[in-house]
Amino acid sequence: MRFVHHCALRWSDMDAYGHVNNTRFLTLYEEARVALIHALARERGGPSLVDEGTVIARHEIDYLRPVVYRSDAEAVPPPPVVRIELWIENLRGAQFTVVYELFDGERLASRARTVCVTYDLAAGRPRRLTAMETEFLGRYAAAAVVPS
Repeated sequence: MRFVHHCALRWSDMDAYGHVNNTRFLTLYEEARVALIHALARERGGPSLVDEGTVIARHEIDYLRPVVYRSDAEAVPPPPVVRIELWIENLRGAQFTVVYELFDGERLASRARTVCVTYDLAAGRPRRLTAMETEFLGRYAAAAVVPS
């Protein structure tokens, strides 16, 4: 199933052209990934993959259309928000891939992938996913949608 996370855009996300800067997409994807593997894992009663050790081996981002930081004409508008849907692919012994789609309203603006490697911080080397981690991540390997 897909995990859905809504990220508020910040004024500082904008570049000189009024678009969300390409480097900020990586930050938005990180926020969504952390919401899944950190906050949700703790909510369900286990240590998070962040606590146990996870490092990034690779990022890929495809920019399909610009995302414009815009606000309504109200005196104090809420910040604009993008929706990020993410799921897990290639769940293996010591790594997994997080796949993302970023939507500006209903328009798909970007797709990305992050290869994550579970890591033993004390030993300084990759480690195998635990059974609990594999089960948790496995829930997000299909296509249904779960709001954050």
